[in-house]
Parts: sequence; C-alpha cells; structure tokens
Amino acid sequence: MDLGLTHRVALIAGGSSGLGLAVATELAAEGASVVIGARDPARLAAAETRLNAVANGRVLASQVNLEDERSVQHWVNDAVDRMGRIDIVVTNSGGPPIGPPTAFTSQDYRRAVDKVLYPAITLALAALPYMKAARWGRLLFITSETVHRPVPNLTLSGVARSGILRFAEALVAELGASGITVNVLAPAYLRSPPVDRAAAAMAAAAGSDIETQIRAMAEHIPLGRVGDPRELAAVAAFLASERAAFITGTVQVVDGGASAAGGQPKHLSAATRNMFV
Repeated sequence: MDLGLTHRVALIAGGSSGLGLAVATELAAEGASVVIGARDPARLAAAETRLNAVANGRVLASQVNLEDERSVQHWVNDAVDRMGRIDIVVTNSGGPPIGPPTAFTSQDYRRAVDKVLYPAITLALAALPYMKAARWGRLLFITSETVHRPVPNLTLSGVARSGILRFAEALVAELGASGITVNVLAPAYLRSPPVDRAAAAMAAAAGSDIETQIRAMAEHIPLGRVGDPRELAAVAAFLASERAAFITGTVQVVDGGASAAGGQPKHLSAATRNMFV
C-alpha cells in the first residue's frame, strides 16, 4: 500500500529512542523525511545513524528541550528553514512516576503537567501555522492507555495525558476543513526502554529475570504478550498518510485488547516506582 508519504516532512518529538524512534523509523522507511528532536546528543547521533540506514528521504536530528517554549519554537522554525515544510507532527514525551493519587504532592502534579501536557501543546501550536498555510497536515499525539481508561497507580499519567486528549479534541473542531487531521495514540505495554526498566526493577525485587517479568506484565493482555513499538509505529504511519484523510478526532488504542477485556496490570507496585509510562 502506497501511503503517499514520499516528500512529506515529519517532526517527531522524543525521536531518539523508544516509541518516538519507532515512529520515526517507520515514517522514514515509508519515504518521509524526518526531523527528530531530543535532549541527549549521543542518543540523537545513534538514532540519526539508524534512520539513515532505512530512510529514502532526508534525516535531521536536533537537540531540543521540549519543556522550553522558546526551544521548541526554534526547533520548529529551524526544521522549516532546512526542510522547507512541516507536514506531520508527532508529540511524544516520557511519563511521570507511578503511584496512587495521595502518594504525590501538588508539586508532583505540576511537574507531570509541565513534563507531559505542556510540551505537546507547545509543539502543536508552534507547528500549526505552517500546516494551516499549506492546508495539509497530520497531528499525532502519543499518550497512553490512561486517556482511555483509569489504570491503578498511573495517576499522574492519567491526569496529564487526559489534558492532551481534550486539547486534541478541541483542535478537531477548530481546524475543521483545513486539511489538518488530529488523532491520539494510546499505547500500553510496548517493549520500550521504560518497560524494560520496570521489568529490571521487578526482576531485582523478585530475584527473577527481565524476560520473566516481561511475561508477567502481559498476564492481563488478551493477546498474551507485550507489544512491539513497531506495531504502534505502523498505526502512526497510516494516520499520517494520504489514505487517512477522513480519520480525525480518534483515539487509537494499541494495547493488545486489555482495555476491551477489562484487564488491569497486577504488577504496579513499589517495585516499579521508577517506571515511566
């Protein structure tokens, strides 16, 4: 299937690792030029090398502080200056610590919003004028399953990321017939660095091994396994494509059926407090 991504330019936040890199890799392989942004120069360099190995278009890796509005605006403007356009924007960030609502202070909630909600809004607002001028665009917000259903001990994630969902829904109504679509991706338990870190913490506490704990994470998932980031990336690539021109305002849950079956993870405990979702 030709997704019509050749000559398109995609801007991917947090594109140096994890889900962001998976999406960038998929888009690059489909012919899009990709601009990835993150803080760590070493990770950026490694990601740029990996992307160049599969890319048919151009690859640009840039340092950016996604929590700083001026840094984000400069990143967007620089991407347009160097690439000539922005067609696709993928917001993506790390997540806050896990725990029940009363485990955190008001400052913890403020920090979660600063880390998760505001960067997504800032990036979208910076890129939208370019998309409006072109009368074509794809906004994809990577969030988590917590925008779709409550998950025990993922309180901070749910609070901050639900704000992204409401912002995205409001954009759908405002953008209307502008040619810009807005969709939300809600993944759960994909084999990414945060999940590996959580499995490592669980393994250390249980005297077990990481792979055993990865399997334990999947006990509530009907498909019986943790997902592959490439499976999320495939959904993102389709939503970014010409073929998805009539799809907007949706929440695409990528969780192996856990939410439909009502399954809840049993392992979210003190052993995984360093997990970010």
